[in-house]
Amino acid sequence: METAEERLPVTVLTGFLGSGKTTLLARLLKHPGMAATAVIVNEFGEVGLDHALIARSDENTVLLNSGCLCCTIRGDLVNTMRDLFLQRVRMEVPEFRRVVIETTGLADPAPILHTLMSDPLVVARYRLDGVVSTVDAVNGAATLDRQMESVKQAAVADRILVTKTDLADAGTTAALVARLRRLNPAAPIEPVVLGDIAPERLFNAGLYDPDSKTADVRRWLNEEAFAARDDAEHAGHSHDHAGHHHPGGLHQSAADVNRHDARISAFCLYLDAPVDWDRLVYWLDLLAMHRGEDLLRVKGLINIQGMDKPVAIHGVQHLFHPPAAIDAWPDEDRRSRIVFITRDLPRETITQTLQAVFGSDGLS
Repeated sequence: METAEERLPVTVLTGFLGSGKTTLLARLLKHPGMAATAVIVNEFGEVGLDHALIARSDENTVLLNSGCLCCTIRGDLVNTMRDLFLQRVRMEVPEFRRVVIETTGLADPAPILHTLMSDPLVVARYRLDGVVSTVDAVNGAATLDRQMESVKQAAVADRILVTKTDLADAGTTAALVARLRRLNPAAPIEPVVLGDIAPERLFNAGLYDPDSKTADVRRWLNEEAFAARDDAEHAGHSHDHAGHHHPGGLHQSAADVNRHDARISAFCLYLDAPVDWDRLVYWLDLLAMHRGEDLLRVKGLINIQGMDKPVAIHGVQHLFHPPAAIDAWPDEDRRSRIVFITRDLPRETITQTLQAVFGSDGLS
């Protein structure tokens, strides 16, 4: 298997129908920094990339004027990614250094994340860099009301782009941004008009940044977003209610504010004491076994007993990626921290299962 820096970073671009994915992608592909990019889409016929970008095509691969590649998914995603990598090795296509997968507008992104995290053929050559989701400023609120896929697309994102802000009034956009921030506190939210955004604001969002050779854990977890939200929610509360300090060093932030997207919760748990790894794995296996469908995304940095360096964990629904050892802690805080994005699975249930596994006295 390739090392982390040798595996090709993959960004998943998702968003509901009409939210501006194609406009964004077409604009990005004209950027010089995107020349060494392969783009995988579900069906080329429905993508509608600017035809001026297309230089030549065959049954499976479209070569764009920018030097990018556009590959259709005529079958299994694994086969597409394997064949594309083999074409790269054989120099049948330009030597791309990044992959963008554009999902269909109705797609649940979880199956693609599963594939990128679990399939041996994919994991050997590629690594998940991040998830970018587009949300339409004009119709986004109504879409979130009607379509759970849209809610999940925004909830699991590492970056959220609010598109068509030039067509929506300021109040509508502000309300949508506030709603998205409650839905996904950790993801940076940026307005975009006609897909105009620098590629560097979207990529290298993952756990490992090969350019710096360091773990970008703080940005990956973005626990400060949860802390800021908790501070705001705790304002004016008594000390007894603000801390929610639990036995064994488990801290919980304040309860999620009421929102229309009540089925989705996003929260961060902090564990003061070093963690027994076997118990942690047992706990996560229990969650995945019994409530895996509702674990939309889990990301964490763990302080394991007997280890000086932290370990990163990453899960989507029933599947957890193999843990990754990190060279150093991002700061002086040695607490374990785990970010959960769940559906119909409140923080209290997660906490109860954790304490059931580690005992009533909490972590040792």
